[in-house]
Amino acid sequence: MSTTVDLDALPPLRAWQRKALVLYLRQRDRDFLAVATPGAGKTTFALRLALEMLGDGTVEQIMVVAPTEHLKVQWAQAAARVGISLDAAFRNADLHQSRDFHGAVVTYAQVGADPAVHRRRTMTRKTMVILDEVHHAGDSRSWGEGVRLAYEHAERRLQLTGTPFRSDDNPIPFVNYERGPGGVLTSRPDSVYGYSEALADGVVRPVMFLAYSGEARWRTKAGDELAVRLGEPLTKDLTAQAWRTALDPTGEWIPQVLRAADARLTALRTAGMGDAGGLVIASDQTAARAYARVIERVTGLPPVVVVSDDAGASERIAKFAESDERWMVAVRMVSEGVDIPRLAVGVYATNAQTPLFFAQAIGRFVRARRSGETATVFVPSVAPLLELAADLERQRDHVLGGPKDEDPDALLREANREEKELGEDDRKTTETLSTSAELDQVIFDGTSFGTPVATGTPEEEEFLGLPGLLTPDQVSMLLNKRQSEQMARNGGRTNADRGLAPSSVMRSQTAAEKRILLRKQLNALVASRHHATNEPHGKIHAELRRLCGGPPSAQASIEQLQERIEKIREW
Repeated sequence: MSTTVDLDALPPLRAWQRKALVLYLRQRDRDFLAVATPGAGKTTFALRLALEMLGDGTVEQIMVVAPTEHLKVQWAQAAARVGISLDAAFRNADLHQSRDFHGAVVTYAQVGADPAVHRRRTMTRKTMVILDEVHHAGDSRSWGEGVRLAYEHAERRLQLTGTPFRSDDNPIPFVNYERGPGGVLTSRPDSVYGYSEALADGVVRPVMFLAYSGEARWRTKAGDELAVRLGEPLTKDLTAQAWRTALDPTGEWIPQVLRAADARLTALRTAGMGDAGGLVIASDQTAARAYARVIERVTGLPPVVVVSDDAGASERIAKFAESDERWMVAVRMVSEGVDIPRLAVGVYATNAQTPLFFAQAIGRFVRARRSGETATVFVPSVAPLLELAADLERQRDHVLGGPKDEDPDALLREANREEKELGEDDRKTTETLSTSAELDQVIFDGTSFGTPVATGTPEEEEFLGLPGLLTPDQVSMLLNKRQSEQMARNGGRTNADRGLAPSSVMRSQTAAEKRILLRKQLNALVASRHHATNEPHGKIHAELRRLCGGPPSAQASIEQLQERIEKIREW
């Protein structure tokens, strides 16, 4: 099938896309890895490159490998808009493909099931293969070996990902690794366009995280009753149990958070994002349907529910994307690659905590349409998520053989386990007695803004009602202003002005209250330095972490926060 396309008639490329295209055409290497943050336009870049390769005769067919069935349809539709016809219905049993197509879209599972079929296709015609979210090629040994066998003789291989890192040592096929410090091998991308760059260019939206704590009470299988406060320093096991209990739809944490999230959605729609939509990411099908019932009670409207890649799921997602319906509840399939630009409010109601899953999930909310749009994601106030939220702009690579913060096998299982496996055994080991939700802190641009330990207060309503059309600088300015006003109301500023040491001021307070006040004091000092030096808040926080050590302020200990306060005062 011949291809005649006027390249000048295509949408103009963004700066990073033009730079990557020029680099690719100059290098003309067989393999090229493009890393770009979700929402930056990886699909547009890949299709433009495919047109170039088809147009000059470098290749005769295009093959796209995607993670899910829904993404196959999405790729075929995007390709059709630029004049490339891809068969999204191709199956391994098909012996021949109609000449009406320039190629096909398949899944990694398809390739892994019978790589010989795809190898024959590749060897009979000069092929360009586009490996979308290529880190999935390392999801299992059979997938990785299948992709390598199928496409080792491809004329061109373009690898795309928004998250090139993995939590295990499975090498990603066709990715180049270089030996770095300590002798570990690290992935080497050819083109990188990170979230911070895209945010500065206005390509993606800024994300504000609202972290909710609250009390969680449950009974263990042995009959013991436990009660803890979500977000306070706990052992790893207690954190996991409290987190799981909070997400139980029979408690009050979920209804309260969903009520707050719906209020935020209303504020965004009123502020100018008239079609703003919300997405709840659940751990399993049972929880997803239960959350849907809660949303209907809260809003009076039933949400769209997408629980798996079953028949009709793609149509439901596409219909939701084009509608003005308020809420969708999904399990895993909307966590990666699905393009719904109007999503602006999210509820992270899952216990998945891998950097890979979190980054892809948050990527569903960052796709910018016009200047000033912001996104808000509600998360449980637990250390793993607070760190990921604070480090959203951090660029990661895939490291082979290096030290891991967590057990790699456990992390891999967490990221890839099936819906039916997720949460079933956990629910049998404990019985939820009660839960409550309280706004604990707001995280924006790596900075933690503390709030009073009380829900339903005017302060919470102020955060929920923040205008939806603001630049990142305006969001930071408003958050700093609100925090200063809160400090003045609760006496924090007065005590600080009187020169009292934090320990004197807070001797009668709980640990949670101490941390909240210290975060406020630290953020006020950071804001003052920002105004004096014009350094970004995130850069100042990062320098304090470098000098003093420890995690982001969102989960730093009382001692670590005090040390940073003393350090910035020395400046």
